[in-house]
Amino acid sequence: MSTGLPRHVAIIMDGNGRWAKKRHQPRVAGHRAGVENVRSLVQQCVETGIECLTLFAFSSENWRRPPAEVRLLMDLFVSALREEMRRLHENGVRLAVIGDRTVFSSRLQAAIAEAEALTRHNARLKLNVAANYGGRWDITEAARGLAEEVRAGRLELSAITPELLGARLSLAGLPEPDLFIRSGGEQRISNYLLWQLAYTELHFTDCLWPDFDRAEFTKALDSYASRQRRFGMTGEQVEEASAGAQGQGLR
Repeated sequence: MSTGLPRHVAIIMDGNGRWAKKRHQPRVAGHRAGVENVRSLVQQCVETGIECLTLFAFSSENWRRPPAEVRLLMDLFVSALREEMRRLHENGVRLAVIGDRTVFSSRLQAAIAEAEALTRHNARLKLNVAANYGGRWDITEAARGLAEEVRAGRLELSAITPELLGARLSLAGLPEPDLFIRSGGEQRISNYLLWQLAYTELHFTDCLWPDFDRAEFTKALDSYASRQRRFGMTGEQVEEASAGAQGQGLR
């Protein structure tokens, strides 16, 4: 049974630094090449009809990198927002940045706010950029908000459900990722969307991010389409449910 096209794709864009090192270039050259690659990927998602794309741009652990590299990444983030927001808007892409942005410079926060405001009402593709984001942070913030409501008497402890907590997370209101992709050869999720990836199909590739082209993305989509998603059911149950749904559609 074909799974079809994913509604939501989440990606860890890994391998920029190694891509630059192989070419005897500074790491920032790899990051710049990686940003260029995002433009092509977003366009392919728009053309393909994918609803949501979530990209891991900068994790809460990335602050441990050399300060000079962090500064260059922040500058690159600002320039990318300034250069791309008009193009995103013209292509009907809505941009949202998820993560703790309070530690960013006022310049970067202003660039994020401007890009989000400009694209807020677009609906062709929902592009989420995770910056200073961590899955544990996301869950902790949601839990803290619920605890505050319980303490204030606005919420009963017994009313807390997985659905209620999920509604407080950064991607609330969007379908959970159907397909997770990580480039660069590593095979882990690195504190990314820990709650949301519970039933996501995983795809790992050795391809370094700047080389992750349309063919590589199509390969990941084809791999996803060949899988059967069971969500705890048996394969036979999934087939029966699919046949039933198709039968209803023919009436």
